[in-house]
Amino acid sequence: MKTLLFLAHRLPYPPNKGDKIRSYHWLRHLAQRYRILLGTFIDDSVDWQYLKAVKELCAEVHVEPIVPSWKRILSAGSFLTGEALTLPYFYSGALHRWVKEVVERDQVERAFAYSSPMAQYLLDLQRVRSVVDFVDMDSEKWGQYAQRRPWPVSAICRREARRLLGFEKLVASRVAASLFVTPKEAQLFASSAPECANRVAAIENGVDSEYFSPEHVFASPFAADEHPIVFTGTMDYWPNVDGVVWFARKVLPRIRERDPRARFHIVGMNPTGMVRALESDTAVSVPGRVADMRPYLRHARVAVAPIRLARGVQNKVLEAMAMERPVVATSGSAAGLNARQGIELEVADDASAFTAKVLAVMSPSRGDDMGRLARARILADYAWASRFVILDELLAGDRGRATRSHHTAPLRLTAASAR
Repeated sequence: MKTLLFLAHRLPYPPNKGDKIRSYHWLRHLAQRYRILLGTFIDDSVDWQYLKAVKELCAEVHVEPIVPSWKRILSAGSFLTGEALTLPYFYSGALHRWVKEVVERDQVERAFAYSSPMAQYLLDLQRVRSVVDFVDMDSEKWGQYAQRRPWPVSAICRREARRLLGFEKLVASRVAASLFVTPKEAQLFASSAPECANRVAAIENGVDSEYFSPEHVFASPFAADEHPIVFTGTMDYWPNVDGVVWFARKVLPRIRERDPRARFHIVGMNPTGMVRALESDTAVSVPGRVADMRPYLRHARVAVAPIRLARGVQNKVLEAMAMERPVVATSGSAAGLNARQGIELEVADDASAFTAKVLAVMSPSRGDDMGRLARARILADYAWASRFVILDELLAGDRGRATRSHHTAPLRLTAASAR
């Protein structure tokens, strides 16, 4: 087996949140083809118990803890150096030395970095073919934050957007290929860095349709007399926080005027104080971290994705669809999905329309039909196995099939194109 250096900003396991779902599937697949040298961080103490499972996929693992309070202090120093705040947060001198050591020791010829800050470890490597999965265009995300947050936070976000864009363009100019999670994200980046457009590709997320399957039997976590509406996601991530607060305050009261039995469940780790405060309304429940999301999805009347600052593919939408549940999402959350609106999911952006769509699919007859069609769409187009073709070709050096010319849009990988 050839050796591959794999860098990830968080331990790529368990696949229980957006970034870990994608990084885990990449790691598991590549471990079948390469001898993996993994460099990564742990920023959640719960994840130390999973290190053994990750080591079983790798020949060697270098892992370091992230202490957020200390890292935030280091990030603040970037105001003096002029770099993006994100970079020192995920920088470690020890990891940098380990990367240089193993590349030299094992004559590493290929490297894969998951998320833009991990690319900083690849920039000075010689004779290494590197592929970076940016996933989303983070600079654009910070630009969106700037529009939503008050001053002075908005000014910091605008600065981060500018600095990150400069770094992203630098990385793209140095590596063999840059990946994004949707064609829209890839095209957006290619338009910002046209000199690198011929080395930009999109690989959409898949979903484990055997794990997220309605065939599994789960006891309901809900009261028998309620009509549960469910949101799943990491609840210290600002777009998720913004989305559930908007839904709970602007949409849920309208729904309960028509259906007093409706109750909103916000399921996911690390709920912030702002999220916890929503429980002052008895129609809102915040269970926080749960061992398994599937019972909440399976027994929901409807899953919602009211993300107003959406980037990329929302795994929460794919998982709910795989569980045969109807989904109501904002247009940003649904933008990267190959699903028919009004048939396989519903889309709405303002509170009135969102209310109407949720009430419509909470009817079991309508919701169950949409759920069955949603799962059929997942089975047809969102198998993870079909997502690996371009990644393999890019790492191997077959760019002819993996990307298109400078004059065409970045390639979108779908199940159909992989067959």
